[in-house]
Amino acid sequence: MARKKSVWLPQIGTVASYIGRAGKLARGGYNVRVVAETCADRMLVEAIGRSGLPIRFTVKRENLAPLQPGLFD
Repeated sequence: MARKKSVWLPQIGTVASYIGRAGKLARGGYNVRVVAETCADRMLVEAIGRSGLPIRFTVKRENLAPLQPGLFD
């Protein structure tokens, strides 16, 4: 039987790594800040866009992961 993955629930204001399914995001991930929790197991996150301005978008919580230790220590 397959084991169920432990679910990481990020707190509001936490910096996390978003691992997307397409394009550049699939290769290296994207550092985001969790802004709020929305419906249907999704989170509203904020990141720096291509123009250097902050953008907000929703992602599935299962695609968020904690940052590697020591990255911002």
